[in-house]
Order: sequence, then structure tokens, then C-alpha cells
Amino acid sequence: MFGMITVNAPELKVRELAEYRSYYCGVCNSLLERSGRIGQMTLSYDCTFLALLLTGLYEPEEVRTEERCLRHPAVKHPVTRNRFTDYAADMNVLLAVMKAADDWKDERKQLSRAEAVLLQKEFRKLKAEYPRQEETLRKNISLLSRAEKRSEGLDVLTGPGTWEEKRTEYLSVLDRVSGYSGKFLGEMFAPEEDVFMHDLRECGFFLGKFIYLLDAYDDMEEDEKKGQYNLLLPAFQTVGTEKADEEVYSLLTDLASRSCRAFERLPIVTHSEILRNALYAGIWQTYLKAKKRRSGGGK
Repeated sequence: MFGMITVNAPELKVRELAEYRSYYCGVCNSLLERSGRIGQMTLSYDCTFLALLLTGLYEPEEVRTEERCLRHPAVKHPVTRNRFTDYAADMNVLLAVMKAADDWKDERKQLSRAEAVLLQKEFRKLKAEYPRQEETLRKNISLLSRAEKRSEGLDVLTGPGTWEEKRTEYLSVLDRVSGYSGKFLGEMFAPEEDVFMHDLRECGFFLGKFIYLLDAYDDMEEDEKKGQYNLLLPAFQTVGTEKADEEVYSLLTDLASRSCRAFERLPIVTHSEILRNALYAGIWQTYLKAKKRRSGGGK
């Protein structure tokens, strides 16, 4: 995952923010216990959201404690754990290992190789425990990697023809490639094959596509400078910033709305305000910062 499913902290009540942080610490503790210090280093806001989402839906038994840690050695802080903080931690490690292995294969990143090697024991355990999630992750990370290596979609807007004539084909490629992220996040969102599986998958699927496009939007300048694959660059280079910005905002709004509709069908009461804060406001923070930066407003 990409660390973009976070909350808009200023809009949360004090007790809600404290609750959110207790689950963040809970997932952190789950990572340490289940995958060691290396696994703990993969901690992201995304898995905290997943733990809160599944906790709100299934309402499992919880263990609440107050603890110190390396990051907060002076003062004890609340920690909340349950079977879904463990599940979210496992999904975080599963994704981290697969992404690291893929980065090593494609770009020979030494740090990625080290991470993949150090977490091999945990990966074998998780592969056996979550075969459905592992298969979907592996397949779609491979497809995403192949699309990047083949520069899929970057040539759609070149040559003769107007934006209006080529827009449908371009959006089709964008939909397919972003869908790889959607599929693996959707599978991670569904821990059990039950009555909630369809809506959880759909919530994660559209959220995964949203994150893929948002990540591309945030990284455009850096990717252009380094010559790296970014499917949004052709649109900005062809029709200009203003029109392309409108197109991206429209796509992101549609994907966020679809994810939220699936979420609202789930019978969640516990933590619902924190989850809505993340889905309706938190996930837009990166977009707003990138747009401000691009318009000359600084970081």
C-alpha cells in the first residue's frame, strides 16, 4: 500500500484522534510481534484504516493497554489490538515483501532485496495462511510491473487526432492499469468469504484505483524528470495542465464516490466517523498538497 489512506486530523474530535492513534499503535505492535523489527518498519496508515474498517464491521473482542515504545519512550500511550490489527499487519507485510521483490527484479534496488530476504520466513507463513490474498497480490503486482516495463498507454495520445478522438482509448488504458492496484487492495479488504465480502472488495477496489491515480498525480514532476512511467503525463503534455487537472479531478471524484457508496452499504457504527473522515477528507490531502505545489503555493 502507499500510505495515502489517512485521516484529516484537524477535523476529528480529540477522542476520535486518540482512538485512531491507539489502533495505529496496535497495528505497529502486531507487526513487531508477528514479523519483528523489519516487519514493523513497513507500518503504514493504510493498514490502520483497514484495521479500523474491519473492527467497525465485525466488532471483535479487543485488548486495550497503555505502553511505552522506542518512538514514545517517556510517556505511556493507548494501544488497541484485536484479530484485525493482526490481519492488517499481515497484509501490510505480504504487500511489502511482494513489492520489494518486484523492485529488486525490475530495478535491482539493494534495499528492496534486503527487505525481501529478511522477511522471507514471514512471507512463507503468510502465503500459506492467506492463499487467496497472496495469489491476487502476486498476479496483479506482476501485471502492474509488466505495464510499467512496456510503457503501456504512453503512446495513445501521440500522432494525429484530437484529445476527444483519443480520450476513450486513453481512459480505457488508465482504467485497466489502475485496476491492478484496485484488485489487490480489494482482495486485502475482504478477510473472510461471507455476506460482507462483495462490498468490502468493492470499497477496496475503487479505493485502490483512486490511490494509484493519486500517486501518479503526486509524482508527475519527479517521474518526468527521471523518465519514469507515469500514465498521467501524456494527458498533461497533450491538453495542458488546466484541462488535464479537470480530467484527473473528475476521475478521482468518481472513484472516491464509488468506494464510499460500497462503504455506506456496510452496517458500521463503531468508528464510523473516523472512517468517514478518512474516506471523505483524508484521502484527498495528498491531492490538495500536490495541486497547491503545482500552482506555486509551496509544499
